[in-house]
Amino acid sequence: MQPVHDLFAWWGKVQTFLINVFVILAGALVLAAIFLIIVDVCIRALGYKPPGYTVAVVEYVLLYFVLLSAPYLVRTKGHVLTDILIQRLQGRLRNFVEKVIYLICISISLTFAFVGGVICFDSFQMGYMDERSIDVPYWLMYALFPPSFLLIALEFLRYLVGIDSMFSKRDKSEVV
Repeated sequence: MQPVHDLFAWWGKVQTFLINVFVILAGALVLAAIFLIIVDVCIRALGYKPPGYTVAVVEYVLLYFVLLSAPYLVRTKGHVLTDILIQRLQGRLRNFVEKVIYLICISISLTFAFVGGVICFDSFQMGYMDERSIDVPYWLMYALFPPSFLLIALEFLRYLVGIDSMFSKRDKSEVV
C-alpha cells in the first residue's frame, strides 16, 4: 500500500509543478502580448506602419493563455461555478451528484484532449498552415489542448476520488 501512496504523492507534486509552470507561462505570454500591443500602438502613433503580425500573435497568445491557466483555475476553484442545486442537497445525494458532475467534467476534458491531439497530429502530418497576416503551422493552435485538458481532467479526478471538493470552501455570496 505504501508504494501506491508514494506514487500518488509523487504524481501530486509533479502535477502541481506542471500547473505552476503552465500558469507562469500564461502570465509571461500575457505580458509579451501587452508589450507587443504597446509597441504596435506607439509605432502607429508615430506615423509608421506597425508589424502586420501583431493581431495574429495576440490571438494565439489569448488561446494559449486560456489553455495554460485553466488547470490552475480548476485547482484553485477560480472558475465560474453555478452550484445552486448542489448547495441545496445534503448527504449521499449531494455526494452522488458531485461525483456525476466530476465524471462529466472528466469525460469532456478527455474528449477535448483527444480531439485536440488528433487535430494537432493530423494538421502537423498534412502540413496545414493557418493563413492570417502571417503563416503559422495550424497544429500550433491545438498543441496545448492535450496537456492542458489532461491536467484539467486530472484535477477533476482529484475531486472525484475525494482529495478535495469543487464545492467546498466557497463563499455563500458566490452562489448563483
